[in-house]
This record gives sequence, structure tokens and C-alpha cells, in this order.
Amino acid sequence: MKDVAKIKTKLLRAKRGVSPVISTVILVAVAITVAVAVAYWMGGIAGQYTRFEKLQIVSAYAVKTDYPSAGWNVTLNVKNTGSSDATFDSVYVNGIPVDDYDPAITEDATDTGTGSPLTLVSGDSDSISVWIDESLFASATTIEVKLHTAAGQDYLQMITLP
Repeated sequence: MKDVAKIKTKLLRAKRGVSPVISTVILVAVAITVAVAVAYWMGGIAGQYTRFEKLQIVSAYAVKTDYPSAGWNVTLNVKNTGSSDATFDSVYVNGIPVDDYDPAITEDATDTGTGSPLTLVSGDSDSISVWIDESLFASATTIEVKLHTAAGQDYLQMITLP
């Protein structure tokens, strides 16, 4: 029995664990890997909730027209420079909603209804045309055209009628 006890003692002494330095290095490497993975995951989640719409009115002009009756055709060229799609839900002229506007839809925009609302994809540009009856304003009048989006943003442009 004494020999068995000696053999067990020798075997226990012969077994070695991982050195404290190696175990510390392994723990630090695992902690850094987990921290990097969590950072990328949180960055992806934050990116989903920090999207924004930003529109830029590149140009705006009015042209005198006789179709469908005497009035002005006001055209606004708009570019979506934000990271989210923008949906126009109404257009105002001097603070009054214009029900009869006709977005000149190109392949960059998506028409989701009968002229309204108009969705402008992020990074794309399009033009929006508004017809204004001649009886509402006189020539050489400056009007304010306001584009209102579904996100609650207003984009204003002043235009002088010819």
C-alpha cells in the first residue's frame, strides 16, 4: 500500500496545470474578442436607429403655362442626401395645401399612390411639379413652396412667378 501511495503522490506532482502567465494571456484574448464582437453588434443596432432624411432643393423655377388652364407650372428638383428614404405627403404654397400637384416621377423615385405620396430613395434625385392657377397669384409675386415629408420635416423654397 505504501508503494501505491508513493505512485499516486508522484503522479500528482508530475501533473502540471497551465502557467499563470499563459492563463492570463488566454483570458485577456477571450475578453478582447468578446468586446470587439459586442462593439460590432451594438454598432449595427445603433445604425438602424440613427437613419435620417435630408433633402436638398437643387433648383426651383416657375413657367407660365396655358394647360390645363392659365397658370404656372412650378418645378422643384430635389435630391435626398440623407441615409433614409423620404416620403413627400403634401405640398404647400404660402402655407395652403395644394391638392393638385403632379410629381414628375423618374426611375429613381417610387410612386405609392395617385400622385401622392411620393417616395424618394436615399441618394437619388427627382423633380416635383406643382400647377398653380393664375387666379391665385399675380405675375412677379414671390411664393413660398413647402414640401412636407411623412417624417414631419418641412423643406421651403421661395420662387418668383414670371
